[in-house]
Amino acid sequence: MIERYTRKEMGDIFSLQNKFALWMEIELLACEAQAKLGAIGITAAEAAWIREHAAFELSRIDELERETNHDVIAFLTNMAEHIDAEVPKDAPQPSRWVHYGMTSSDLGDTALCCQITQALDVVIKELRALGTIAKQRAFEQKETLCVGRTHGIHAEPMTFGMKFANWAWALKRAETRLLEARKTIATGAISGAVGSYSSIDPFIERYVCKKLGLVPDPLSTQVVARDRHAQVASALAVCAASLEQMATEVRALQKSDTLEAEEPFSKHQKGSSAMPHKRNPIISERVCGLARVIKANAQVAFDDVALWHERDISHSGAERVALVDSFIATDYILSKMQHIIKGLVIYPENCRANLERTRGLIYSSKVLLALVDTGITREEAYAIVKRNAMAVWEDIQQAREGLSFKERLAADTDVGLGVDELDGLFDPWHFLTRKDLLFERLEKLEF
Repeated sequence: MIERYTRKEMGDIFSLQNKFALWMEIELLACEAQAKLGAIGITAAEAAWIREHAAFELSRIDELERETNHDVIAFLTNMAEHIDAEVPKDAPQPSRWVHYGMTSSDLGDTALCCQITQALDVVIKELRALGTIAKQRAFEQKETLCVGRTHGIHAEPMTFGMKFANWAWALKRAETRLLEARKTIATGAISGAVGSYSSIDPFIERYVCKKLGLVPDPLSTQVVARDRHAQVASALAVCAASLEQMATEVRALQKSDTLEAEEPFSKHQKGSSAMPHKRNPIISERVCGLARVIKANAQVAFDDVALWHERDISHSGAERVALVDSFIATDYILSKMQHIIKGLVIYPENCRANLERTRGLIYSSKVLLALVDTGITREEAYAIVKRNAMAVWEDIQQAREGLSFKERLAADTDVGLGVDELDGLFDPWHFLTRKDLLFERLEKLEF
């Protein structure tokens, strides 16, 4: 069953209703600015009339666009129908001042930048919520022992809280990128056909942008340069990649052979049509799958940067799909990861069992250093440790009973360490004497 997207806030931002509402507001602000400037004939009364009577209907715009094959003209025509409806036909029509000196991209690009800033605000809000959850769970699992893995192979002891902490820091970096992208994209342009202000005063651009919370583009050509949009898509892609990394770890830890953690599984949820026992990490898998879409869409945004001369529309259709899909997908997987991380079930007993699964091999690094401290060379120490470790590893591979790593070392006459020394080296907490430093740093992390 495909889950329907129900996060209304993000969907509303990229709705036609919101887009055309922004278009209308930009046109109204431009009329107000023209009246304040006094450089053309529009009066304050006419600007007020235009604002009072302006409106649009999606169905009418759609009808007009089928005739004109031009979305902006269709919108402006529909808007004019409302503005002039009560004005005698033989009188000057107030709508003549709408879009005065502007080009389509002045309207569309400025509105799109508004939509993107709105969307980024939603994404940043959801990311901060996820970061807060990850930080809370890090402290909750601060003392839960587990084995660290490198290359998928058991490495050294760590705590499960460190996993959550690692994710929290990744989310903080994602927040920084998204905020920087928001700053870059919060840009507007009302500068005419090639950005030279040939038929419109720069005051109009400054006025409109200020009202919308944007900054005028210092030189826009006909469009706001798409490297800005590419930065946004890139920030979304890196954010998605971090969520994918989190979800991948959950999936790996939920494997039947590992089972140290498990994503939430509701009472009446079913995992397989054929195998009733199955509890699959389907939400984490969904996050990973959608992350691939968001990352791929970043490439579309990169390709959109290279437009012909001062503008073409090769970017237009592509970004209407890729950019919107990336925002909706990012918002969605952020909500899913909130659910996963908040409800992630940890199995400390399994963590401990896995920690001991390799019969003490994970303590080899401490043994190596302890042997070096006795005065022998690192090469000699390494050879002694490896010889004993590989003997244990062979027993494990063959599923044979045998001595543990510590027992083999104790029986090896080349090992100049006493029983008490070995006992100390085989204490997992011996690896974690400085872990509090990591959590002191995390304590200062704010979302």
